[in-house]
Amino acid sequence: MKKTLNEILALTKGSIIVSCQALPSEPMYCQEMSLMPFFAKAAQQAGSKAIRTSSVRDVVAIKEATGLPVIGLIKRNYEGFDSYITPTMREVDELVAVDSDVIALDCTYMKRGDGKTINEFLKEIRDKYPHIALMADISTFEEGINAWQCGVDLVGTTMSGYTPHSPKTEGPNYELVSRLVEALPIPVIAEGRVHQPDQAKKMLDLGAHAVVVGGAITRPLEIAQRFFKAIEP
Repeated sequence: MKKTLNEILALTKGSIIVSCQALPSEPMYCQEMSLMPFFAKAAQQAGSKAIRTSSVRDVVAIKEATGLPVIGLIKRNYEGFDSYITPTMREVDELVAVDSDVIALDCTYMKRGDGKTINEFLKEIRDKYPHIALMADISTFEEGINAWQCGVDLVGTTMSGYTPHSPKTEGPNYELVSRLVEALPIPVIAEGRVHQPDQAKKMLDLGAHAVVVGGAITRPLEIAQRFFKAIEP
Protein backbone atom coordinates (compact mmCIF):
# COMPACT_ATOMS: atom_id res chain seq x y z
CA MET A 1 0.00 0.00 0.00
CA LYS A 2 1.34 3.42 -0.95
CA LYS A 3 2.12 5.74 1.97
CA THR A 4 1.74 9.49 2.04
CA LEU A 5 4.76 11.76 2.24
CA ASN A 6 3.87 12.78 5.78
CA GLU A 7 3.69 9.14 6.83
CA ILE A 8 7.08 8.46 5.27
CA LEU A 9 8.63 11.51 6.92
CA ALA A 10 7.27 10.45 10.31
CA LEU A 11 8.69 6.96 9.88
CA THR A 12 12.15 8.06 8.73
CA LYS A 13 12.82 11.08 10.95
CA GLY A 14 16.30 10.77 12.49
CA SER A 15 16.83 7.35 10.95
CA ILE A 16 18.63 5.46 8.19
CA ILE A 17 17.10 4.62 4.83
CA VAL A 18 18.88 1.64 3.32
CA SER A 19 19.57 1.67 -0.40
CA CYS A 20 19.20 -1.77 -2.01
CA GLN A 21 20.35 -1.69 -5.62
CA ALA A 22 22.09 -3.96 -8.07
CA LEU A 23 22.83 -3.07 -11.68
CA PRO A 24 23.07 -5.74 -14.41
CA SER A 25 26.86 -5.36 -14.38
CA GLU A 26 27.12 -6.20 -10.68
CA PRO A 27 27.52 -9.64 -9.01
CA MET A 28 24.33 -9.34 -6.94
CA TYR A 29 22.15 -8.81 -10.01
CA CYS A 30 20.17 -11.89 -10.98
CA GLN A 31 18.31 -12.01 -14.28
CA GLU A 32 15.89 -14.73 -13.16
CA MET A 33 14.76 -13.06 -9.93
CA SER A 34 15.46 -9.99 -7.86
CA LEU A 35 17.74 -10.54 -4.90
CA MET A 36 17.12 -7.07 -3.52
CA PRO A 37 14.09 -8.04 -1.39
CA PHE A 38 16.44 -10.21 0.71
CA PHE A 39 18.69 -7.22 1.35
CA ALA A 40 15.62 -5.09 2.05
CA LYS A 41 14.23 -7.61 4.56
CA ALA A 42 17.60 -7.64 6.35
CA ALA A 43 17.53 -3.84 6.44
CA GLN A 44 13.97 -3.94 7.77
CA GLN A 45 14.95 -6.38 10.50
CA ALA A 46 17.80 -4.06 11.47
CA GLY A 47 15.40 -1.15 11.79
CA SER A 48 15.10 0.57 8.43
CA LYS A 49 11.65 2.12 7.91
CA ALA A 50 12.09 2.84 4.18
CA ILE A 51 14.13 1.54 1.27
CA ARG A 52 15.66 3.26 -1.75
CA THR A 53 15.93 1.10 -4.84
CA SER A 54 16.38 1.15 -8.60
CA SER A 55 14.15 -0.38 -11.31
CA VAL A 56 10.47 -1.18 -11.52
CA ARG A 57 11.18 -4.82 -10.75
CA ASP A 58 12.87 -4.03 -7.44
CA VAL A 59 10.31 -1.41 -6.40
CA VAL A 60 7.54 -3.97 -6.79
CA ALA A 61 9.46 -6.86 -5.21
CA ILE A 62 10.63 -4.88 -2.18
CA LYS A 63 7.20 -3.40 -1.47
CA GLU A 64 5.66 -6.87 -1.64
CA ALA A 65 8.34 -8.46 0.54
CA THR A 66 8.56 -5.81 3.26
CA GLY A 67 5.55 -3.51 3.12
CA LEU A 68 7.97 -0.62 3.60
CA PRO A 69 7.70 2.63 1.65
CA VAL A 70 10.12 2.80 -1.26
CA ILE A 71 12.04 5.67 -2.79
CA GLY A 72 12.14 4.46 -6.37
CA LEU A 73 14.32 5.46 -9.27
CA ILE A 74 15.32 4.05 -12.62
CA LYS A 75 18.88 4.25 -13.88
CA ARG A 76 18.85 4.47 -17.65
CA ASN A 77 21.39 5.89 -20.06
CA TYR A 78 20.31 7.92 -23.07
CA GLU A 79 22.48 9.38 -25.80
CA GLY A 80 23.19 13.03 -25.05
CA PHE A 81 22.23 12.75 -21.38
CA ASP A 82 24.88 13.01 -18.68
CA SER A 83 22.19 12.36 -16.07
CA TYR A 84 20.94 8.79 -15.70
CA ILE A 85 18.75 8.73 -12.57
CA THR A 86 15.12 8.86 -13.73
CA PRO A 87 16.17 11.14 -16.60
CA THR A 88 12.92 11.35 -18.63
CA MET A 89 9.16 11.19 -18.26
CA ARG A 90 9.27 7.57 -19.40
CA GLU A 91 10.92 6.57 -16.11
CA VAL A 92 8.60 8.76 -14.07
CA ASP A 93 5.57 7.12 -15.71
CA GLU A 94 6.94 3.66 -14.97
CA LEU A 95 7.53 4.45 -11.30
CA VAL A 96 4.11 6.05 -10.89
CA ALA A 97 2.51 2.95 -12.42
CA VAL A 98 3.94 0.71 -9.67
CA ASP A 99 3.08 3.08 -6.80
CA SER A 100 6.60 4.11 -5.91
CA ASP A 101 6.05 6.05 -2.69
CA VAL A 102 8.68 8.64 -3.57
CA ILE A 103 10.33 9.16 -6.95
CA ALA A 104 13.99 10.18 -6.98
CA LEU A 105 15.49 11.91 -9.98
CA ASP A 106 18.67 13.70 -11.01
CA CYS A 107 18.16 17.42 -10.41
CA THR A 108 21.73 18.47 -11.13
CA TYR A 109 22.76 20.90 -13.85
CA MET A 110 24.28 18.15 -15.97
CA LYS A 111 23.49 18.04 -19.68
CA ARG A 112 20.09 16.74 -20.75
CA GLY A 113 19.84 15.25 -24.22
CA ASP A 114 16.30 16.54 -24.76
CA GLY A 115 17.49 20.13 -24.56
CA LYS A 116 15.32 20.88 -21.53
CA THR A 117 16.53 22.44 -18.33
CA ILE A 118 15.91 20.58 -15.09
CA ASN A 119 13.43 23.33 -14.21
CA GLU A 120 11.42 22.64 -17.37
CA PHE A 121 11.47 18.90 -16.71
CA LEU A 122 10.31 19.32 -13.11
CA LYS A 123 7.46 21.58 -14.26
CA GLU A 124 6.36 18.92 -16.75
CA ILE A 125 6.34 16.31 -13.99
CA ARG A 126 4.36 18.52 -11.63
CA ASP A 127 1.86 19.40 -14.37
CA LYS A 128 1.29 15.70 -15.11
CA TYR A 129 1.54 14.36 -11.57
CA PRO A 130 0.85 17.21 -9.13
CA HIS A 131 0.60 14.98 -6.07
CA ILE A 132 3.53 12.58 -6.33
CA ALA A 133 6.40 12.93 -3.86
CA LEU A 134 9.68 13.90 -5.53
CA MET A 135 13.21 13.58 -4.16
CA ALA A 136 15.85 15.71 -5.90
CA ASP A 137 19.26 14.10 -6.20
CA ILE A 138 21.63 17.06 -6.30
CA SER A 139 25.38 17.69 -6.15
CA THR A 140 25.73 21.33 -5.06
CA PHE A 141 24.08 23.84 -2.77
CA GLU A 142 22.79 25.87 -5.73
CA GLU A 143 21.16 22.78 -7.25
CA GLY A 144 19.45 22.02 -3.95
CA ILE A 145 18.02 25.52 -3.69
CA ASN A 146 16.89 25.39 -7.31
CA ALA A 147 15.16 22.02 -6.87
CA TRP A 148 13.27 23.29 -3.84
CA GLN A 149 12.16 26.37 -5.76
CA CYS A 150 10.91 24.04 -8.50
CA GLY A 151 8.65 22.27 -6.01
CA VAL A 152 10.38 19.04 -4.96
CA ASP A 153 9.52 17.53 -1.59
CA LEU A 154 12.93 16.26 -0.49
CA VAL A 155 16.50 17.19 -1.36
CA GLY A 156 19.20 14.54 -1.23
CA THR A 157 22.95 15.00 -1.57
CA THR A 158 23.18 11.83 -3.65
CA MET A 159 25.21 13.29 -6.52
CA SER A 160 27.74 15.30 -4.50
CA GLY A 161 31.17 14.39 -5.85
CA TYR A 162 29.72 12.58 -8.85
CA THR A 163 29.31 15.56 -11.17
CA PRO A 164 32.14 17.49 -12.83
CA HIS A 165 31.15 20.67 -11.02
CA SER A 166 30.87 19.33 -7.45
CA PRO A 167 33.78 18.92 -5.00
CA LYS A 168 35.29 15.45 -4.70
CA THR A 169 35.52 14.25 -1.10
CA GLU A 170 36.78 11.00 0.33
CA GLY A 171 33.85 10.78 2.70
CA PRO A 172 30.46 12.46 3.13
CA ASN A 173 30.01 16.12 2.21
CA TYR A 174 29.12 17.42 5.65
CA GLU A 175 29.36 21.06 4.60
CA LEU A 176 26.78 20.63 1.85
CA VAL A 177 24.32 18.91 4.20
CA SER A 178 24.80 21.58 6.85
CA ARG A 179 24.23 24.45 4.39
CA LEU A 180 21.13 22.85 2.90
CA VAL A 181 19.63 22.12 6.31
CA GLU A 182 20.08 25.75 7.29
CA ALA A 183 18.67 27.13 4.03
CA LEU A 184 15.80 24.81 3.10
CA PRO A 185 12.34 24.51 4.67
CA ILE A 186 11.96 20.96 3.31
CA PRO A 187 13.70 17.80 4.57
CA VAL A 188 17.30 17.20 3.56
CA ILE A 189 18.34 13.58 3.02
CA ALA A 190 22.06 13.00 3.51
CA GLU A 191 23.49 10.55 1.00
CA GLY A 192 26.83 9.77 -0.56
CA ARG A 193 29.92 7.91 0.70
CA VAL A 194 28.50 7.24 4.16
CA HIS A 195 30.67 4.25 5.02
CA GLN A 196 30.74 4.28 8.82
CA PRO A 197 28.02 4.46 11.50
CA ASP A 198 29.62 7.54 13.07
CA GLN A 199 29.37 9.35 9.72
CA ALA A 200 25.64 8.67 9.58
CA LYS A 201 25.29 9.91 13.17
CA LYS A 202 27.14 13.11 12.33
CA MET A 203 24.82 13.76 9.38
CA LEU A 204 21.81 13.48 11.67
CA ASP A 205 23.48 15.73 14.25
CA LEU A 206 23.88 18.33 11.48
CA GLY A 207 20.12 18.29 11.02
CA ALA A 208 19.57 15.88 8.15
CA HIS A 209 16.09 14.41 8.25
CA ALA A 210 17.47 10.95 7.46
CA VAL A 211 20.54 9.31 5.98
CA VAL A 212 20.62 6.99 2.98
CA VAL A 213 23.26 4.28 3.27
CA GLY A 214 23.78 1.81 0.45
CA GLY A 215 27.28 0.77 -0.53
CA ALA A 216 28.38 0.24 3.07
CA ILE A 217 25.54 -2.20 3.70
CA THR A 218 24.15 -3.79 0.55
CA ARG A 219 26.90 -3.87 -2.08
CA PRO A 220 29.33 -6.70 -1.26
CA LEU A 221 31.64 -5.90 -4.17
CA GLU A 222 32.05 -2.30 -3.05
CA ILE A 223 32.58 -3.35 0.56
CA ALA A 224 35.25 -5.89 -0.42
CA GLN A 225 36.99 -3.37 -2.67
CA ARG A 226 37.34 -0.92 0.21
CA PHE A 227 39.04 -3.60 2.30
CA PHE A 228 41.45 -4.54 -0.47
CA LYS A 229 42.25 -0.89 -1.19
CA ALA A 230 43.04 -0.35 2.47
CA ILE A 231 45.71 -3.08 2.51
CA GLU A 232 47.40 -2.10 -0.75
CA PRO A 233 51.11 -1.32 -0.20
